[in-house]
Amino acid sequence: MVSANREMVVYCFDTLVAHYNGEEVPPPAFDEGQHPLFVTWKKVVNGYEPRLRGCIGTLAPRGIVNGFKDYALTSALRDHRFPPIQAKELPLLQCTVSILANYENAANYLDWEVGKHGIIIEFTDPDYNTKRSATYLPEVAAQEGWTIIEAIDSLMKKAGYNGAINDSVRNRIRLTRYQSTLFTMHYSDYVNYVKTTRGVAPSVVGLKAH
Repeated sequence: MVSANREMVVYCFDTLVAHYNGEEVPPPAFDEGQHPLFVTWKKVVNGYEPRLRGCIGTLAPRGIVNGFKDYALTSALRDHRFPPIQAKELPLLQCTVSILANYENAANYLDWEVGKHGIIIEFTDPDYNTKRSATYLPEVAAQEGWTIIEAIDSLMKKAGYNGAINDSVRNRIRLTRYQSTLFTMHYSDYVNYVKTTRGVAPSVVGLKAH
């Protein structure tokens, strides 16, 4: 199993920097492979808890080079929950890459552990007879301080369900649990890494040199 690593996060930052500069993305320093993956951007302001700015990925295996390149931009610029990240925000950003593994069918909606498992829920909305689905990565419920029930209820709302939530509705859920490896890097660490490995700091249009 390939684990998320520093070079993957560097590649995501490289991709975003190249986008702002209208340049080609430098080649990645990791090998190709087929894995489900996610890219998460957060913004750190004045020492407060990092605030989500975008998170998009795929639950199906994908070539990780093009996958990280695509989702680095999609999560930064086209997550419909947030306005696109602007170049001036770069110094405040941290990026997390996740590689998912160990998919398992759970016995029921309670059959998973907060902090260990990511979850995918699929269910039929009883009000509209519409199929709905959504996922939370393994770190989300723990970071939010949620119980299993709180995470499930939040995820049902994320999936677009607006009705009353009770055990009858929860029991409609088909839950898949999974695990992941992840690596997080702040923009300042990315700049230092590039300086050390390439001998020159990244330069971004609209930003002063670092």
